[in-house]
Amino acid sequence: MENLILKHIVSLCVLACLAGCAGSGGEFRRLPAGEYRDKMTAGWIGQMVGVSWGAPTEFRWQADVIPEAEVPPWKDGMANDAFGQDDLYVEMTFLKTLEDYGVGASARQAGIDFANSRYGLWHANNAGRRNLRTGIAPPDSGHPKFNSHADDIDYQIEADFSGLIAPGLPNAAIELGERFGRLMNYGDGLYGGQFVGGMYAEAFFEKNPVKIVEAGLKCIPAESQFAETIRDCLAWHAARPGDWQAAWKLVDEKYQKNPDYRRFSCDKGRFNIDAKLNAAYIALGLLYCGGDPDRAIAISMRCGQDSDCNPSNAAGVICAALGTSGMPAKYSAGLNMETRFSHTAYNFPALIAVCEKLARQNVLQAGGKIEKEKDGGEVFLIPVRAAMPGPLEQSWTPGPVANSRFTPEESARIEIPNAPPGMAEAVEKFAPGWKVKNCGPDMGPGLREEALGRKNVLMTHPFDQEAACILHRSLAVPAGKKTVLKLAVGHDTRGDWLLIVKADGKELAQKPITPETCKGNWTDVEIDLSGFAGRTVALELLNQPTGWAFEAGYWSEISVITTYR
Repeated sequence: MENLILKHIVSLCVLACLAGCAGSGGEFRRLPAGEYRDKMTAGWIGQMVGVSWGAPTEFRWQADVIPEAEVPPWKDGMANDAFGQDDLYVEMTFLKTLEDYGVGASARQAGIDFANSRYGLWHANNAGRRNLRTGIAPPDSGHPKFNSHADDIDYQIEADFSGLIAPGLPNAAIELGERFGRLMNYGDGLYGGQFVGGMYAEAFFEKNPVKIVEAGLKCIPAESQFAETIRDCLAWHAARPGDWQAAWKLVDEKYQKNPDYRRFSCDKGRFNIDAKLNAAYIALGLLYCGGDPDRAIAISMRCGQDSDCNPSNAAGVICAALGTSGMPAKYSAGLNMETRFSHTAYNFPALIAVCEKLARQNVLQAGGKIEKEKDGGEVFLIPVRAAMPGPLEQSWTPGPVANSRFTPEESARIEIPNAPPGMAEAVEKFAPGWKVKNCGPDMGPGLREEALGRKNVLMTHPFDQEAACILHRSLAVPAGKKTVLKLAVGHDTRGDWLLIVKADGKELAQKPITPETCKGNWTDVEIDLSGFAGRTVALELLNQPTGWAFEAGYWSEISVITTYR
Protein backbone atom coordinates (compact mmCIF):
# COMPACT_ATOMS: atom_id res chain seq x y z
CA MET A 1 0.00 0.00 0.00
CA GLU A 2 2.94 2.32 0.63
CA ASN A 3 3.93 1.75 -3.00
CA LEU A 4 0.44 2.85 -4.11
CA ILE A 5 0.61 6.07 -2.12
CA LEU A 6 4.13 6.73 -3.44
CA LYS A 7 2.92 6.09 -7.00
CA HIS A 8 0.09 8.59 -6.55
CA ILE A 9 2.43 11.23 -5.13
CA VAL A 10 4.93 10.68 -7.93
CA SER A 11 2.12 11.01 -10.50
CA LEU A 12 1.07 14.37 -9.02
CA CYS A 13 4.68 15.54 -8.90
CA VAL A 14 5.22 14.60 -12.54
CA LEU A 15 2.11 16.54 -13.55
CA ALA A 16 3.24 19.53 -11.53
CA CYS A 17 6.67 19.36 -13.10
CA LEU A 18 5.18 19.19 -16.57
CA ALA A 19 2.96 22.14 -15.75
CA GLY A 20 6.00 24.06 -14.56
CA CYS A 21 8.35 23.44 -17.47
CA ALA A 22 8.47 25.38 -20.70
CA GLY A 23 8.61 23.64 -24.06
CA SER A 24 11.92 22.07 -24.95
CA GLY A 25 12.56 24.79 -27.50
CA GLY A 26 11.63 27.60 -25.12
CA GLU A 27 8.53 28.43 -27.17
CA PHE A 28 5.97 30.79 -25.67
CA ARG A 29 2.52 32.03 -26.63
CA ARG A 30 1.71 35.66 -25.97
CA LEU A 31 -1.55 36.65 -24.30
CA PRO A 32 -2.06 40.31 -23.34
CA ALA A 33 -3.34 40.53 -19.78
CA GLY A 34 -6.32 42.59 -20.90
CA GLU A 35 -7.24 39.96 -23.49
CA TYR A 36 -6.96 37.24 -20.85
CA ARG A 37 -9.26 39.18 -18.55
CA ASP A 38 -11.78 39.75 -21.33
CA LYS A 39 -11.91 36.10 -22.41
CA MET A 40 -12.06 34.84 -18.83
CA THR A 41 -14.92 37.25 -18.13
CA ALA A 42 -16.75 36.02 -21.22
CA GLY A 43 -16.27 32.43 -20.08
CA TRP A 44 -18.02 33.09 -16.79
CA ILE A 45 -20.85 35.00 -18.46
CA GLY A 46 -21.30 32.15 -20.95
CA GLN A 47 -21.63 29.67 -18.09
CA MET A 48 -24.19 31.86 -16.36
CA VAL A 49 -26.29 32.28 -19.48
CA GLY A 50 -26.08 28.61 -20.45
CA VAL A 51 -27.22 27.26 -17.09
CA SER A 52 -29.99 29.86 -16.74
CA TRP A 53 -31.34 29.29 -20.25
CA GLY A 54 -31.37 25.53 -19.85
CA ALA A 55 -32.65 25.42 -16.26
CA PRO A 56 -36.37 24.99 -17.10
CA THR A 57 -35.55 21.87 -19.15
CA GLU A 58 -33.25 20.06 -16.72
CA PHE A 59 -33.89 16.28 -16.83
CA ARG A 60 -37.35 16.76 -18.32
CA TRP A 61 -36.15 14.97 -21.47
CA GLN A 62 -34.22 11.75 -20.87
CA ALA A 63 -33.02 9.77 -23.88
CA ASP A 64 -35.04 12.14 -26.06
CA VAL A 65 -34.25 15.24 -28.07
CA ILE A 66 -36.00 18.33 -26.75
CA PRO A 67 -38.38 19.64 -29.43
CA GLU A 68 -37.33 23.00 -30.80
CA ALA A 69 -40.66 24.48 -29.72
CA GLU A 70 -39.87 23.55 -26.08
CA VAL A 71 -36.63 25.56 -25.95
CA PRO A 72 -37.28 28.38 -23.45
CA PRO A 73 -37.38 31.85 -25.02
CA TRP A 74 -34.59 34.29 -24.34
CA LYS A 75 -35.30 36.82 -21.62
CA ASP A 76 -33.31 39.94 -20.84
CA GLY A 77 -30.94 39.64 -17.90
CA MET A 78 -30.80 35.84 -18.21
CA ALA A 79 -27.31 35.68 -16.69
CA ASN A 80 -28.59 37.07 -13.40
CA ASP A 81 -30.63 33.91 -12.81
CA ALA A 82 -27.37 32.05 -12.23
CA PHE A 83 -26.37 33.58 -8.90
CA GLY A 84 -28.16 30.76 -7.07
CA GLN A 85 -27.01 27.93 -9.36
CA ASP A 86 -24.81 25.14 -7.98
CA ASP A 87 -23.04 24.98 -11.35
CA LEU A 88 -21.40 28.24 -10.30
CA TYR A 89 -21.10 28.31 -6.54
CA VAL A 90 -19.62 24.83 -6.06
CA GLU A 91 -16.59 25.61 -8.22
CA MET A 92 -16.21 28.90 -6.36
CA THR A 93 -15.61 26.85 -3.21
CA PHE A 94 -12.53 25.53 -5.02
CA LEU A 95 -11.51 29.02 -6.09
CA LYS A 96 -11.71 30.16 -2.46
CA THR A 97 -9.35 27.37 -1.40
CA LEU A 98 -6.88 28.49 -4.07
CA GLU A 99 -7.29 32.13 -3.12
CA ASP A 100 -6.63 31.39 0.54
CA TYR A 101 -3.78 28.90 0.12
CA GLY A 102 -2.38 29.65 -3.34
CA VAL A 103 -2.50 27.64 -6.56
CA GLY A 104 -0.47 24.93 -4.84
CA ALA A 105 -3.15 24.30 -2.20
CA SER A 106 -3.23 20.61 -1.26
CA ALA A 107 -5.99 18.15 -2.05
CA ARG A 108 -6.42 17.60 1.69
CA GLN A 109 -7.04 21.31 2.25
CA ALA A 110 -9.48 21.28 -0.66
CA GLY A 111 -11.24 18.36 0.99
CA ILE A 112 -11.55 20.14 4.32
CA ASP A 113 -13.00 23.23 2.65
CA PHE A 114 -15.44 21.17 0.57
CA ALA A 115 -16.49 19.20 3.67
CA ASN A 116 -17.28 22.50 5.38
CA SER A 117 -19.59 23.69 2.59
CA ARG A 118 -23.20 24.22 3.63
CA TYR A 119 -25.17 23.92 0.39
CA GLY A 120 -27.24 20.96 -0.77
CA LEU A 121 -25.49 18.45 -3.03
CA TRP A 122 -26.35 15.37 -5.06
CA HIS A 123 -24.75 12.26 -6.50
CA ALA A 124 -20.92 12.21 -6.64
CA ASN A 125 -20.58 15.58 -4.91
CA ASN A 126 -22.83 14.49 -2.08
CA ALA A 127 -21.15 11.10 -1.66
CA GLY A 128 -17.71 12.68 -1.80
CA ARG A 129 -18.56 15.30 0.81
CA ARG A 130 -20.11 12.65 3.04
CA ASN A 131 -16.89 10.64 2.81
CA LEU A 132 -14.80 13.69 3.65
CA ARG A 133 -16.98 14.45 6.68
CA THR A 134 -16.52 10.91 7.97
CA GLY A 135 -12.74 11.18 7.70
CA ILE A 136 -12.08 9.62 4.29
CA ALA A 137 -9.56 11.99 2.72
CA PRO A 138 -8.85 12.47 -1.00
CA PRO A 139 -8.17 10.67 -3.25
CA ASP A 140 -10.22 7.95 -1.53
CA SER A 141 -13.26 10.23 -1.12
CA GLY A 142 -13.86 9.85 -4.86
CA HIS A 143 -12.75 6.21 -5.19
CA PRO A 144 -15.42 3.74 -6.38
CA LYS A 145 -14.97 1.65 -3.24
CA PHE A 146 -16.41 4.53 -1.22
CA ASN A 147 -18.32 6.47 -3.88
CA SER A 148 -20.90 4.67 -6.02
CA HIS A 149 -21.29 7.84 -8.13
CA ALA A 150 -17.64 8.10 -9.17
CA ASP A 151 -18.44 8.24 -12.92
CA ASP A 152 -21.21 10.82 -12.54
CA ILE A 153 -21.12 14.28 -14.07
CA ASP A 154 -20.25 16.29 -10.97
CA TYR A 155 -16.65 17.44 -11.47
CA GLN A 156 -17.36 17.95 -15.17
CA ILE A 157 -20.05 20.48 -14.20
CA GLU A 158 -17.77 22.46 -11.91
CA ALA A 159 -14.38 22.22 -13.66
CA ASP A 160 -14.73 25.42 -15.72
CA PHE A 161 -12.63 27.30 -13.16
CA SER A 162 -9.64 25.02 -13.80
CA GLY A 163 -9.24 26.15 -17.41
CA LEU A 164 -10.25 29.75 -16.83
CA ILE A 165 -7.31 30.21 -14.45
CA ALA A 166 -4.92 28.19 -16.65
CA PRO A 167 -4.81 30.02 -20.01
CA GLY A 168 -2.87 27.93 -22.52
CA LEU A 169 -1.76 25.59 -19.68
CA PRO A 170 -3.48 22.23 -20.19
CA ASN A 171 -1.27 20.48 -17.65
CA ALA A 172 -2.26 22.97 -14.98
CA ALA A 173 -5.93 22.19 -15.71
CA ILE A 174 -5.19 18.45 -15.57
CA GLU A 175 -3.36 18.82 -12.26
CA LEU A 176 -6.17 20.89 -10.74
CA GLY A 177 -8.44 17.97 -11.58
CA GLU A 178 -6.13 15.66 -9.68
CA ARG A 179 -6.63 17.78 -6.57
CA PHE A 180 -10.26 18.92 -6.84
CA GLY A 181 -11.84 16.32 -9.14
CA ARG A 182 -10.77 13.46 -6.91
CA LEU A 183 -12.75 14.89 -4.03
CA MET A 184 -15.80 13.26 -5.60
CA ASN A 185 -14.88 11.50 -8.87
CA TYR A 186 -12.62 8.85 -10.42
CA GLY A 187 -11.96 7.51 -13.92
CA ASP A 188 -14.36 8.85 -16.52
CA GLY A 189 -15.93 11.10 -13.89
CA LEU A 190 -12.55 12.76 -13.32
CA TYR A 191 -11.73 12.85 -17.03
CA GLY A 192 -14.91 14.85 -17.71
CA GLY A 193 -13.58 17.75 -15.68
CA GLN A 194 -10.10 17.51 -17.16
CA PHE A 195 -11.64 17.52 -20.65
CA VAL A 196 -13.63 20.66 -19.85
CA GLY A 197 -10.64 22.35 -18.22
CA GLY A 198 -8.46 21.54 -21.23
CA MET A 199 -10.97 23.07 -23.64
CA TYR A 200 -11.07 26.31 -21.67
CA ALA A 201 -7.28 26.46 -21.50
CA GLU A 202 -7.07 26.26 -25.28
CA ALA A 203 -9.98 28.66 -25.87
CA PHE A 204 -7.71 31.58 -24.96
CA PHE A 205 -5.78 30.93 -28.18
CA GLU A 206 -8.23 29.14 -30.46
CA LYS A 207 -11.67 29.98 -31.88
CA ASN A 208 -12.25 26.86 -33.98
CA PRO A 209 -14.59 24.62 -31.94
CA VAL A 210 -13.23 21.44 -33.53
CA LYS A 211 -9.68 22.29 -32.45
CA ILE A 212 -10.90 23.26 -28.99
CA VAL A 213 -12.63 19.87 -28.55
CA GLU A 214 -9.49 18.14 -29.85
CA ALA A 215 -7.42 20.04 -27.27
CA GLY A 216 -9.70 18.83 -24.48
CA LEU A 217 -9.42 15.28 -25.77
CA LYS A 218 -5.62 15.43 -25.41
CA CYS A 219 -6.02 15.99 -21.66
CA ILE A 220 -7.47 12.54 -20.90
CA PRO A 221 -6.11 9.00 -21.34
CA ALA A 222 -6.62 7.85 -24.94
CA GLU A 223 -7.59 4.32 -23.80
CA SER A 224 -10.53 5.50 -21.71
CA GLN A 225 -14.18 5.17 -22.69
CA PHE A 226 -14.42 8.91 -22.17
CA ALA A 227 -11.82 9.55 -24.86
CA GLU A 228 -13.60 7.07 -27.13
CA THR A 229 -16.79 9.09 -26.70
CA ILE A 230 -15.16 12.35 -27.76
CA ARG A 231 -13.35 10.70 -30.69
CA ASP A 232 -16.70 9.34 -31.86
CA CYS A 233 -18.29 12.79 -31.65
CA LEU A 234 -15.49 14.27 -33.73
CA ALA A 235 -15.77 11.49 -36.32
CA TRP A 236 -19.56 11.68 -36.55
CA HIS A 237 -19.38 15.44 -36.95
CA ALA A 238 -16.78 15.10 -39.70
CA ALA A 239 -19.01 12.57 -41.51
CA ARG A 240 -22.21 14.63 -41.23
CA PRO A 241 -21.24 18.19 -40.27
CA GLY A 242 -24.70 19.61 -40.92
CA ASP A 243 -26.84 17.16 -38.92
CA TRP A 244 -26.36 17.21 -35.17
CA GLN A 245 -29.44 15.07 -34.55
CA ALA A 246 -27.92 12.26 -36.60
CA ALA A 247 -24.88 12.41 -34.33
CA TRP A 248 -27.17 12.50 -31.28
CA LYS A 249 -28.81 9.25 -32.39
CA LEU A 250 -25.42 7.57 -32.71
CA VAL A 251 -24.46 8.80 -29.24
CA ASP A 252 -27.76 7.52 -27.86
CA GLU A 253 -27.36 4.06 -29.39
CA LYS A 254 -23.83 3.56 -28.12
CA TYR A 255 -23.56 5.52 -24.89
CA GLN A 256 -27.14 5.53 -23.59
CA LYS A 257 -28.52 2.16 -24.65
CA ASN A 258 -25.42 -0.05 -24.59
CA PRO A 259 -24.75 -1.31 -21.04
CA ASP A 260 -21.06 -1.79 -21.85
CA TYR A 261 -20.77 1.99 -21.71
CA ARG A 262 -22.77 2.34 -18.50
CA ARG A 263 -20.86 -0.06 -16.29
CA PHE A 264 -20.67 2.36 -13.39
CA SER A 265 -23.72 4.53 -14.03
CA CYS A 266 -25.66 5.31 -10.86
CA ASP A 267 -28.89 4.59 -12.76
CA LYS A 268 -29.42 2.12 -15.59
CA GLY A 269 -32.65 3.57 -16.99
CA ARG A 270 -33.41 6.55 -19.22
CA PHE A 271 -32.07 8.97 -16.60
CA ASN A 272 -28.33 9.20 -17.20
CA ILE A 273 -25.78 11.44 -15.51
CA ASP A 274 -22.76 9.46 -16.64
CA ALA A 275 -20.04 12.00 -17.39
CA LYS A 276 -19.17 10.76 -20.86
CA LEU A 277 -22.74 10.80 -22.21
CA ASN A 278 -23.26 14.37 -21.04
CA ALA A 279 -19.80 15.33 -22.28
CA ALA A 280 -20.88 14.11 -25.70
CA TYR A 281 -23.74 16.60 -25.53
CA ILE A 282 -21.28 19.39 -24.67
CA ALA A 283 -19.10 18.33 -27.59
CA LEU A 284 -22.04 18.22 -30.01
CA GLY A 285 -23.05 21.72 -28.97
CA LEU A 286 -19.56 22.99 -29.70
CA LEU A 287 -18.91 21.01 -32.88
CA TYR A 288 -22.19 21.93 -34.54
CA CYS A 289 -22.55 25.53 -33.33
CA GLY A 290 -20.52 27.18 -36.09
CA GLY A 291 -19.05 29.52 -33.49
CA ASP A 292 -22.51 30.80 -32.45
CA PRO A 293 -23.01 30.65 -28.64
CA ASP A 294 -26.82 30.72 -29.00
CA ARG A 295 -26.62 27.62 -31.16
CA ALA A 296 -24.13 25.92 -28.84
CA ILE A 297 -26.57 26.40 -25.97
CA ALA A 298 -29.57 25.26 -27.98
CA ILE A 299 -27.92 22.06 -29.22
CA SER A 300 -26.39 21.07 -25.88
CA MET A 301 -29.71 21.78 -24.21
CA ARG A 302 -31.81 19.93 -26.77
CA CYS A 303 -29.66 16.82 -26.35
CA GLY A 304 -31.50 16.38 -23.02
CA GLN A 305 -30.51 14.79 -19.70
CA ASP A 306 -28.55 17.39 -17.65
CA SER A 307 -29.72 20.08 -20.04
CA ASP A 308 -28.71 23.10 -18.00
CA CYS A 309 -25.22 21.97 -16.98
CA ASN A 310 -24.19 20.85 -20.47
CA PRO A 311 -25.08 24.14 -22.22
CA SER A 312 -23.36 25.97 -19.37
CA ASN A 313 -20.07 24.20 -20.15
CA ALA A 314 -20.51 24.60 -23.90
CA ALA A 315 -21.42 28.28 -23.71
CA GLY A 316 -18.60 29.04 -21.29
CA VAL A 317 -16.02 27.51 -23.61
CA ILE A 318 -17.21 29.16 -26.82
CA CYS A 319 -17.66 32.54 -25.12
CA ALA A 320 -14.13 32.33 -23.70
CA ALA A 321 -12.90 31.74 -27.25
CA LEU A 322 -14.84 34.73 -28.61
CA GLY A 323 -14.33 37.21 -25.77
CA THR A 324 -16.94 39.70 -24.63
CA SER A 325 -16.93 41.56 -27.95
CA GLY A 326 -17.49 38.37 -29.91
CA MET A 327 -20.34 36.93 -27.87
CA PRO A 328 -23.91 38.25 -28.14
CA ALA A 329 -24.25 41.62 -26.42
CA LYS A 330 -27.50 40.46 -24.79
CA TYR A 331 -25.53 38.04 -22.59
CA SER A 332 -23.86 40.78 -20.55
CA ALA A 333 -26.60 43.42 -20.79
CA GLY A 334 -27.88 44.28 -17.33
CA LEU A 335 -25.43 41.95 -15.57
CA ASN A 336 -25.72 42.49 -11.82
CA MET A 337 -22.36 43.52 -10.38
CA GLU A 338 -23.42 43.67 -6.74
CA THR A 339 -25.22 40.39 -5.98
CA ARG A 340 -23.03 37.67 -4.49
CA PHE A 341 -23.16 34.13 -5.80
CA SER A 342 -24.96 31.94 -3.26
CA HIS A 343 -22.77 30.44 -0.54
CA THR A 344 -19.74 32.49 -1.64
CA ALA A 345 -17.94 35.73 -0.86
CA TYR A 346 -17.87 36.67 -4.56
CA ASN A 347 -19.90 39.09 -6.59
CA PHE A 348 -19.04 39.23 -10.28
CA PRO A 349 -16.17 41.77 -10.06
CA ALA A 350 -14.63 39.89 -7.11
CA LEU A 351 -14.88 36.63 -9.09
CA ILE A 352 -13.02 38.14 -12.03
CA ALA A 353 -10.36 39.61 -9.74
CA VAL A 354 -9.61 36.32 -7.96
CA CYS A 355 -9.41 34.41 -11.24
CA GLU A 356 -6.89 36.88 -12.66
CA LYS A 357 -4.85 36.66 -9.46
CA LEU A 358 -4.75 32.85 -9.71
CA ALA A 359 -4.04 32.88 -13.45
CA ARG A 360 -0.99 35.05 -12.84
CA GLN A 361 0.25 32.56 -10.26
CA ASN A 362 -0.31 29.67 -12.68
CA VAL A 363 1.56 31.37 -15.52
CA LEU A 364 4.59 32.02 -13.34
CA GLN A 365 4.48 28.57 -11.74
CA ALA A 366 4.44 27.02 -15.22
CA GLY A 367 7.69 28.76 -16.11
CA GLY A 368 6.04 31.63 -17.94
CA LYS A 369 6.57 35.35 -17.58
CA ILE A 370 4.52 38.50 -17.17
CA GLU A 371 6.15 41.39 -19.00
CA LYS A 372 5.42 45.06 -19.44
CA GLU A 373 4.87 46.32 -22.96
CA LYS A 374 5.88 49.72 -24.32
CA ASP A 375 2.35 51.06 -23.89
CA GLY A 376 2.40 50.14 -20.21
CA GLY A 377 0.18 47.09 -20.62
CA GLU A 378 1.13 43.60 -19.50
CA VAL A 379 1.46 40.43 -21.53
CA PHE A 380 1.49 36.82 -20.35
CA LEU A 381 4.25 34.73 -21.94
CA ILE A 382 2.86 31.22 -21.67
CA PRO A 383 5.13 28.23 -22.26
CA VAL A 384 3.99 25.81 -24.94
CA ARG A 385 3.70 22.33 -23.52
CA ALA A 386 1.86 19.24 -24.79
CA ALA A 387 -0.92 17.95 -22.57
CA MET A 388 0.15 14.98 -20.44
CA PRO A 389 -2.89 13.09 -19.11
CA GLY A 390 -2.67 10.84 -16.10
CA PRO A 391 -2.72 7.04 -16.20
CA LEU A 392 -5.83 5.11 -17.24
CA GLU A 393 -8.27 4.13 -14.51
CA GLN A 394 -11.78 2.68 -14.79
CA SER A 395 -14.43 2.83 -12.11
CA TRP A 396 -15.77 -0.67 -12.86
CA THR A 397 -12.28 -2.19 -12.37
CA PRO A 398 -10.65 0.36 -10.06
CA GLY A 399 -7.16 0.28 -8.68
CA PRO A 400 -6.56 -0.15 -4.96
CA VAL A 401 -7.45 2.58 -2.50
CA ALA A 402 -4.77 4.79 -0.96
CA ASN A 403 -6.07 4.27 2.60
CA SER A 404 -6.07 8.04 2.94
CA ARG A 405 -7.65 9.36 6.14
CA PHE A 406 -7.74 12.76 7.75
CA THR A 407 -5.62 13.16 10.86
CA PRO A 408 -7.41 14.02 14.12
CA GLU A 409 -6.14 17.58 13.72
CA GLU A 410 -7.56 17.80 10.19
CA SER A 411 -10.87 16.26 11.23
CA ALA A 412 -11.18 18.83 14.00
CA ARG A 413 -11.23 21.53 11.30
CA ILE A 414 -14.34 20.00 9.70
CA GLU A 415 -17.53 21.41 11.17
CA ILE A 416 -20.59 19.35 10.28
CA PRO A 417 -23.77 21.46 10.46
CA ASN A 418 -26.75 20.20 12.44
CA ALA A 419 -29.37 22.45 10.89
CA PRO A 420 -29.89 25.65 8.88
CA PRO A 421 -29.90 28.94 10.82
CA GLY A 422 -33.03 29.39 12.93
CA MET A 423 -34.09 25.77 12.72
CA ALA A 424 -33.21 24.91 16.33
CA GLU A 425 -35.33 27.82 17.53
CA ALA A 426 -38.21 26.78 15.28
CA VAL A 427 -38.18 23.24 16.69
CA GLU A 428 -38.06 24.48 20.28
CA LYS A 429 -41.00 26.79 19.65
CA PHE A 430 -43.06 24.08 17.95
CA ALA A 431 -42.22 21.21 20.31
CA PRO A 432 -40.47 22.40 23.48
CA GLY A 433 -37.77 20.03 24.65
CA TRP A 434 -37.09 18.62 21.21
CA LYS A 435 -33.89 19.31 19.27
CA VAL A 436 -32.85 18.80 15.65
CA LYS A 437 -29.82 17.43 13.84
CA ASN A 438 -28.97 16.55 10.24
CA CYS A 439 -31.57 18.94 8.87
CA GLY A 440 -30.73 19.90 5.30
CA PRO A 441 -31.48 23.32 3.79
CA ASP A 442 -33.52 22.08 0.82
CA MET A 443 -37.10 23.35 0.47
CA GLY A 444 -36.59 25.92 3.26
CA PRO A 445 -37.29 24.00 6.49
CA GLY A 446 -38.79 25.79 9.48
CA LEU A 447 -42.12 26.84 10.94
CA ARG A 448 -45.07 27.54 8.66
CA GLU A 449 -48.14 29.48 9.70
CA GLU A 450 -50.05 27.18 7.36
CA ALA A 451 -49.08 24.18 5.24
CA LEU A 452 -51.05 21.39 3.60
CA GLY A 453 -54.29 22.75 5.01
CA ARG A 454 -53.15 22.94 8.65
CA LYS A 455 -51.90 25.78 10.79
CA ASN A 456 -48.65 25.94 12.79
CA VAL A 457 -46.69 23.28 10.91
CA LEU A 458 -43.01 22.37 11.32
CA MET A 459 -41.22 21.35 8.12
CA THR A 460 -37.98 19.33 8.18
CA HIS A 461 -35.80 17.99 5.40
CA PRO A 462 -33.17 15.20 5.32
CA PHE A 463 -29.58 16.34 5.23
CA ASP A 464 -28.83 14.39 2.05
CA GLN A 465 -29.94 11.35 0.06
CA GLU A 466 -28.96 8.95 2.86
CA ALA A 467 -28.88 10.93 6.11
CA ALA A 468 -32.24 11.42 7.80
CA CYS A 469 -33.20 14.61 9.57
CA ILE A 470 -33.62 13.69 13.25
CA LEU A 471 -35.81 15.31 15.88
CA HIS A 472 -34.65 14.07 19.28
CA ARG A 473 -35.09 14.54 23.00
CA SER A 474 -34.47 12.86 26.32
CA LEU A 475 -37.74 11.86 28.04
CA ALA A 476 -38.31 10.65 31.58
CA VAL A 477 -41.21 8.19 31.27
CA PRO A 478 -43.14 8.19 34.56
CA ALA A 479 -43.85 4.95 36.40
CA GLY A 480 -47.40 3.78 37.00
CA LYS A 481 -48.87 5.74 34.11
CA LYS A 482 -49.61 5.24 30.44
CA THR A 483 -47.40 7.38 28.20
CA VAL A 484 -48.11 7.81 24.48
CA LEU A 485 -46.12 9.68 21.83
CA LYS A 486 -48.59 11.31 19.43
CA LEU A 487 -47.54 12.46 15.99
CA ALA A 488 -49.40 14.04 13.10
CA VAL A 489 -47.18 13.91 10.02
CA GLY A 490 -47.60 14.81 6.37
CA HIS A 491 -45.81 14.88 3.04
CA ASP A 492 -45.33 17.28 0.17
CA THR A 493 -47.89 16.66 -2.56
CA ARG A 494 -45.00 15.86 -4.93
CA GLY A 495 -43.06 13.47 -2.71
CA ASP A 496 -42.99 11.03 0.17
CA TRP A 497 -40.67 9.91 2.98
CA LEU A 498 -40.23 7.29 5.68
CA LEU A 499 -41.04 7.94 9.35
CA ILE A 500 -38.90 5.97 11.79
CA VAL A 501 -39.35 6.24 15.56
CA LYS A 502 -36.56 5.05 17.87
CA ALA A 503 -36.01 4.86 21.62
CA ASP A 504 -32.46 4.36 22.91
CA GLY A 505 -31.48 3.43 19.36
CA LYS A 506 -34.08 0.66 19.08
CA GLU A 507 -36.65 1.02 16.33
CA LEU A 508 -40.20 1.24 17.68
CA ALA A 509 -42.08 2.01 14.50
CA GLN A 510 -41.62 2.59 10.80
CA LYS A 511 -44.23 4.02 8.46
CA PRO A 512 -44.04 5.26 4.85
CA ILE A 513 -45.58 8.74 4.63
CA THR A 514 -47.08 8.53 1.15
CA PRO A 515 -50.35 9.38 -0.63
CA GLU A 516 -51.45 5.79 0.06
CA THR A 517 -50.87 5.97 3.82
CA CYS A 518 -52.15 9.50 4.34
CA LYS A 519 -55.56 11.09 4.10
CA GLY A 520 -55.38 14.57 2.67
CA ASN A 521 -51.56 14.43 2.94
CA TRP A 522 -51.69 13.72 6.70
CA THR A 523 -51.66 10.70 8.99
CA ASP A 524 -51.71 10.21 12.77
CA VAL A 525 -49.23 7.94 14.53
CA GLU A 526 -49.34 6.84 18.18
CA ILE A 527 -46.49 5.02 19.94
CA ASP A 528 -47.04 3.49 23.38
CA LEU A 529 -44.02 4.29 25.56
CA SER A 530 -45.36 2.61 28.70
CA GLY A 531 -42.82 -0.17 28.35
CA PHE A 532 -40.16 2.38 29.32
CA ALA A 533 -41.97 3.42 32.53
CA GLY A 534 -39.59 4.52 35.24
CA ARG A 535 -36.75 5.09 32.78
CA THR A 536 -35.28 8.02 30.88
CA VAL A 537 -35.06 7.26 27.16
CA ALA A 538 -33.57 8.99 24.14
CA LEU A 539 -36.35 9.44 21.58
CA GLU A 540 -35.63 10.01 17.89
CA LEU A 541 -38.04 10.86 15.06
CA LEU A 542 -36.43 10.30 11.67
CA ASN A 543 -37.47 12.08 8.48
CA GLN A 544 -35.79 9.38 6.36
CA PRO A 545 -35.32 10.02 2.61
CA THR A 546 -36.56 7.46 0.12
CA GLY A 547 -36.22 8.61 -3.51
CA TRP A 548 -34.78 12.12 -2.95
CA ALA A 549 -37.70 13.98 -4.50
CA PHE A 550 -39.49 16.52 -2.29
CA GLU A 551 -38.60 14.55 0.84
CA ALA A 552 -39.76 17.21 3.33
CA GLY A 553 -41.38 15.99 6.52
CA TYR A 554 -44.38 18.00 7.79
CA TRP A 555 -45.35 17.87 11.46
CA SER A 556 -48.54 19.37 12.88
CA GLU A 557 -48.23 17.58 16.24
CA ILE A 558 -45.43 16.14 18.34
CA SER A 559 -46.67 15.56 21.85
CA VAL A 560 -46.28 13.19 24.78
CA ILE A 561 -49.53 12.34 26.60
CA THR A 562 -49.42 10.76 30.04
CA THR A 563 -52.55 9.37 31.72
CA TYR A 564 -53.31 7.18 34.74
CA ARG A 565 -53.84 3.54 33.88
